[in-house]
Amino acid sequence: MSHPNASVKSILYALLANLGIAVTKTVAAVITGSGAMLAEAIHSYADCGNQGLLFLGLSAARKKPDVEHPLGHGKEIYFWSFVVALMLFSMGGLFSIYEGIHKIHSHEGLKNPALALAVLAVSMILEATSLFGCLAQVRKVRGGVSLRDWIKNSRQSELVVVLGEDTAALLGLSFAFVSIVLSMATGNPVFDAVGSIGIGVLLVVISFFLAVKVKGLLIGQSTDEETRDGIRKHLETRPEIESVLNLITLQLGPDIMVAVKAKMAAVDSADQLVRNINACESDLKEWNPCIQWVFFEPDMEG
Repeated sequence: MSHPNASVKSILYALLANLGIAVTKTVAAVITGSGAMLAEAIHSYADCGNQGLLFLGLSAARKKPDVEHPLGHGKEIYFWSFVVALMLFSMGGLFSIYEGIHKIHSHEGLKNPALALAVLAVSMILEATSLFGCLAQVRKVRGGVSLRDWIKNSRQSELVVVLGEDTAALLGLSFAFVSIVLSMATGNPVFDAVGSIGIGVLLVVISFFLAVKVKGLLIGQSTDEETRDGIRKHLETRPEIESVLNLITLQLGPDIMVAVKAKMAAVDSADQLVRNINACESDLKEWNPCIQWVFFEPDMEG
């Protein structure tokens, strides 16, 4: 079941953390001349924009169905999540790789690297706080399944994207910290440039994973297996239904569409059959409020 509040809180945590980090990193990058630090600053600004797009997607997904969109606008959150993955790839990953390659050939050395390390340490604390907040929200929605299985099966693209961004940001900060330490220890500024390239490769890998994950939802994916099984079992408990012959579900952002073909219990009239079907539909929506549309087809087995 979808939990919009968990998504909103996770995005807000990430936005506030990244905004503060981005400004701090920019100042430090100008003072130190660190390519890795500049790459991290660009990454943080891109993350701020990404979180704004996710808020836009959540807002758009709440629009009511209309003639042009009879099943609502829920899948808009998938579109904007996919855009975020593309931005993470281009503005984050490719720019960081470009900046690193550029610095290898024309690096003037680091200025005030101690300041850069201090900024990175503070940024890591803030980013870790954001990641912890996101994981706390994920814990509310994943139930008893492992984090890995939740990421694989979750239909909340915005929450998966924020988790991926926070993870990438914390790992990227670690890369930048190590690269600057190595530059200080060896006196070779190339390590700083290599750190920038490493950050870029990391962002490209994570953005590719997110894009593949969101693609499945964007083109039309069913609800997760647990929800599908729950719907089937709930319908089979109804006295009006002898057996469920076929069940199709479609995840539409926070909403769910269900199509059912079922063998109905014998009745004396067509009017009674219609009343039985309506009772099943109403009960199913009450049982799971995320189910907004139910299409019921009575049939005979075989």
